[in-house]
Amino acid sequence: MESILTRKDRIMAELKGISDKDERLKAIIEYGKNMPELPAQLKIDPFLVKGCISRAWLVPQIQGDRLRFMADSEAMIVKGIIALLLQVYNDSTAEEIKSLSPEFLAEAGITELLSMNRRNGLRNVLGMIQTYADRMIQQA
Repeated sequence: MESILTRKDRIMAELKGISDKDERLKAIIEYGKNMPELPAQLKIDPFLVKGCISRAWLVPQIQGDRLRFMADSEAMIVKGIIALLLQVYNDSTAEEIKSLSPEFLAEAGITELLSMNRRNGLRNVLGMIQTYADRMIQQA
């Protein structure tokens, strides 16, 4: 199984290899198109990402000592960014999630594509991922 750092490096290399911002945005949206839709029964308030201008949901799943997430959004760019995050964070331990700095998103040229409101939403998604990791550590 790939480590969280290996997955992060793979995604970063892919996105850094796209120098044109419009093409990078298209690649991010494509990630979202390939993400399965979240079942309607999981699109509920406890999983709603607060502070997003478009509705987005993040649902945690614990599998052994690892966290896995399902997610969805009404906006394709948000869905794409969340899909990228899930590529990195899924199947990681809570400790791995806590140890990874979210700065890789800026380094990969993702945050520069986003409005201030979308950046705030992104921070909130990352915050939820961190919160779920914290809860898993506390329950251990």
